[in-house]
Amino acid sequence: MRKYIGSPALFSLKLSCLLPFAVLAPPVLAQEQGDIPDESLQRPSNQAENQADDLYEIIVTGQGLPETPAAPAYSVRDLEREQIVGSPSGRLEDVLASVAGFQQFRRSDSRSSNPSAQGVTLRALGGNATSRALVLLDGVPVADPFFGYIPFTAIAPERLGQVRVTRGGGAGPFGAGALAGTIELTSADAATLGPVNAAALVNDRGGTEASINFAPELGRGFAVVGGRYDRGPGFFTTPSDQRAAASARSEFESYSGQIRAVAPVGAGIELQARVLAFADDRTLRFEGADSSSSGQDASLRLVRRGDWQVDALAYVQARNFSNVVISSTRFTRVLDQRNTPSTGLGGKIEIRPPVGSDHVLRAGADYRRAKGELQEEAYSAFSGNLTERRRAGGTNSDVGLFLEDDWTLGRLVVTGGLRADYTRIADGFFIARDASGETVTKLNAPNRSDWTFTWRGGAAWQTSDTLRLRAAFYRGLRLPTLNELYRPFVVFPVVTQANAALRNEILEGYEAGFDLTPAPGVELSLTAFDNRVEDAIANVTLTPLLRERQNLPAIAARGLEIGAALSRGQFALDATLALTDAEVEGRGPSLELDGNRPPQTPSFAAAANLAWKPRPDWLLSATLRHVGKQFESDVETDRLPAATTIGALAQLPLGGKLSLVLRGENLTGETIVTRNSGGSVDLGAPRTLWAGLRFGY
Repeated sequence: MRKYIGSPALFSLKLSCLLPFAVLAPPVLAQEQGDIPDESLQRPSNQAENQADDLYEIIVTGQGLPETPAAPAYSVRDLEREQIVGSPSGRLEDVLASVAGFQQFRRSDSRSSNPSAQGVTLRALGGNATSRALVLLDGVPVADPFFGYIPFTAIAPERLGQVRVTRGGGAGPFGAGALAGTIELTSADAATLGPVNAAALVNDRGGTEASINFAPELGRGFAVVGGRYDRGPGFFTTPSDQRAAASARSEFESYSGQIRAVAPVGAGIELQARVLAFADDRTLRFEGADSSSSGQDASLRLVRRGDWQVDALAYVQARNFSNVVISSTRFTRVLDQRNTPSTGLGGKIEIRPPVGSDHVLRAGADYRRAKGELQEEAYSAFSGNLTERRRAGGTNSDVGLFLEDDWTLGRLVVTGGLRADYTRIADGFFIARDASGETVTKLNAPNRSDWTFTWRGGAAWQTSDTLRLRAAFYRGLRLPTLNELYRPFVVFPVVTQANAALRNEILEGYEAGFDLTPAPGVELSLTAFDNRVEDAIANVTLTPLLRERQNLPAIAARGLEIGAALSRGQFALDATLALTDAEVEGRGPSLELDGNRPPQTPSFAAAANLAWKPRPDWLLSATLRHVGKQFESDVETDRLPAATTIGALAQLPLGGKLSLVLRGENLTGETIVTRNSGGSVDLGAPRTLWAGLRFGY
């Protein structure tokens, strides 16, 4: 593998990431109880006594503004910390798979897939590897600026306190990315993490996983300093009967380090700052088929609570990606995507003015900008000589304005919101030169911009203490990524061409359902939905060895989402099921695909988690995941069979805060086919057994 971890440059980078917090720390440390030097906060007398008490009650949460009354109108699934840290694999993507309907483009996890295939979506709105769901970490978008994938290895589950998945098109802040829904990741605070927690595990193939988090309280604020390191020799993704001398295990090595600080800066106002650095190296299928991804992110967030509520944030992302493609017939290098630097910038401001106890009004604006460039070289599979040098890239930007209101009328909540997005696709280019430097292909894509209006609305009616009825409708937007517009790619021998003329995707949909609590500790939910993505971007087959990204007329998805939760004493069960009928529809250049199911899209998915806590410091849990059969591509020739996996976790106290941890992935040894191209197959993780120690969990 290409090695970047532990290099002097990255050490310097990680050290530089600490500098903003060195500046932030002194005022945080200085704010001891009762030490408020600002005279404007001194206690007034007489009639202002009660107001002063409110000023002195400084509560730092590290979170955003409180949930609005509109949330029950949509199909929402919450995952609490015990379920987040109880995953048999210890991977965030496995945690999210607890919500049926969540999927990555491929079934493989972040140890044995190409990072650029880690796009996430909901409701079977698949088609390519780009995320159609908006993923936020403490309110900040985390998708890669160039590719749109989610860097799962950068986000350690043990640093999270809660996960909320809202299915259906979004509006509100950063709503232009929430085509299929929104996944909100909330970091755990110091009270949840404790002063220190750590874990170290090893598996039966020699893989290791280690993490540590320090979470000291600093005056009235707190900080969380954490790191995680994973490595392993991996497994053969190639079936034994298809292996060659060049076949290799899916070796991987990754780290993620984060510093997060939260401090009060006034009465009811807190500042949240985070710096994150990560790197990830993988080998896929063949010796020399190495990929790497890395990034450095920083964000600042200011939250004001009280009558006038404000949530303002700004962020910057610096990311890179590289990938080497090896011929599956001659086992030589045919493509070196050696450098793909990209930068993401953005921010938002949301204001909630006091408009009466019956209304929650949200108004604001957000901005996102992605800039990146591909730098790659192509080589002859026969001679190994350089044949082409290619460069491609551009800039995408989005300015959004949003307005939403939730109106509470007794047991009925009505919500509605509008959003206007000014999107711009600019500076796009692609140029290819031969080995002598002569230009072979050159494209300068015209700049284009547009205004798009989207909306969402809904109602939730609490008919009784046990039953809530809800309905919603929405219109959502997604821009094509720089990757889709300008970067061709190869999964040898199939070439997929980019398309600089791609149009924005537009989703329109509606849903209705209910939430039922027939008895204490028993929760049932059902949602019926109908979503349609116009101009859906997909990898369209032109010939057996050539595809192109195109706007399909539409992808329609209709289905049911069912959820159940049961809590009885020491036992807890959480289960979800998704039934989806998804198909390509419409006329035009993709007429031959009309009625086909989108690639990588199952019609049935289910997940369940059963936990038993015989004592407060014990945990025994088992998980079930089922994914129905899928097609590899849009022409429905190669199938990926259905797969059912079972995992388990046991956490047993050894004394004090130290526990023994035993984990098992895919305990039945299910064969998980993740790719099938004309019979050439890749496999997912086999049975894997882990053992180790945890402290402070």
